[in-house]
Amino acid sequence: MELAIYLQFFMGLIALVNPIGVTPIFYSMTSEQTREQQNRTALVTCFSIVVILLVSFFFGNFILDTFKISIDSFRIAGGGVVAMIALTMINGKIGEHKINKEEKNENLEDYNNIAVVPLAMPILAGPGSISATIVFGSSQHTAMDYVYSSITIALFGLSCYILFRYSEPVIKKLGKTGSNVITRIMGLLLMSLGVEIITTGLRNMGVF
Repeated sequence: MELAIYLQFFMGLIALVNPIGVTPIFYSMTSEQTREQQNRTALVTCFSIVVILLVSFFFGNFILDTFKISIDSFRIAGGGVVAMIALTMINGKIGEHKINKEEKNENLEDYNNIAVVPLAMPILAGPGSISATIVFGSSQHTAMDYVYSSITIALFGLSCYILFRYSEPVIKKLGKTGSNVITRIMGLLLMSLGVEIITTGLRNMGVF
């Protein structure tokens, strides 16, 4: 086992996903939830990230080849979702996309529907981290390689959970006004990220 290889993979995921930068976005999107709901959303989000990356690691190439989907097509679709979510944040209507009128009358735990989409995918587990995981998986061959790689992905998910789990105490100190400002700033940054993802996909496809 070469620890440096898996450490490099771990740090690569940190750089691609940027969970520290996403923490304010996570809090903004869950600000209307109770602390218990936020913790559950964080758990579901990070569990989903681990599952998505593990599926990409073990079956990524097979899935893309089977459905004849290019990573750039996925990039464009994911960027569109990110841009739509960002627009609600910029307009200060971050809560409206979470749940529709019918769902408001049901259990509040339906708020957890944002945990998988868009938090886990595409905001966190986006084309960059998924493609990097697929590429890394193609270089692993032995059973122990797969075990150590899976542990690395699980540790990455745990790191994200710790960040999100304790995001509220820090953000809360900013107050309502500060939170609104952060929501709009993060929305603008997220919109830029969405446009960048779409642009990269179009460029790679030779559109311009």
